[in-house]
Amino acid sequence: MTLDDCTLNLYDDKALSYCNPFDCGHSDLNDFFLNDSIRYSDQLLGKTYCFTLNSDPKSIIVAFIVANDSIKTTHLPQSRKQSVQKLIPRLKVMRSYPAVLIGRFGVSKEVSRSGIGSEAIDFIKAWFIHPKNKTGCRYIVVDAYNEERPLRFYEKNNFKFLFTTEDQERMFLKLPSDAVLKTRLMYFDLIVLKS
Repeated sequence: MTLDDCTLNLYDDKALSYCNPFDCGHSDLNDFFLNDSIRYSDQLLGKTYCFTLNSDPKSIIVAFIVANDSIKTTHLPQSRKQSVQKLIPRLKVMRSYPAVLIGRFGVSKEVSRSGIGSEAIDFIKAWFIHPKNKTGCRYIVVDAYNEERPLRFYEKNNFKFLFTTEDQERMFLKLPSDAVLKTRLMYFDLIVLKS
């Protein structure tokens, strides 16, 4: 199965009432898509989408939410700031760069590890460099669960950690040095796809 076998839809009240409950095997994500995603969209905090299977339109294969965001270089360690700005022409160096946030992203556990999650990430990347995209967007950022599988997934899809170490990220978030990070900030520079 590939995304060619699926249709992109808004994940709205209609989809929620028509489709089978989405189950990606992660209770926090399942709860968000079942109970919070509609309110999130209603408050204009993000837009939720899903890919449904063409042969069974009630089956949600991938669900995700996107929202506006930015990378603020004033908060980054110098080495990461240089890395983020490396491909930006000198005349366009700014303190903040437009980004889109993948707020939540889940793949149905029925097709997990099939490669369709990476296809969906590629779709999102292509979406925001398409000539008809209505906004400027240099980066895609994610706040990935600080768990081996999600981090490995995003690294496989060429996302990098915004902060090299968890200690740097704790400092940025103003958390105590012994606090457990539930998520890690990661980014992808869309400019590499424009060539």
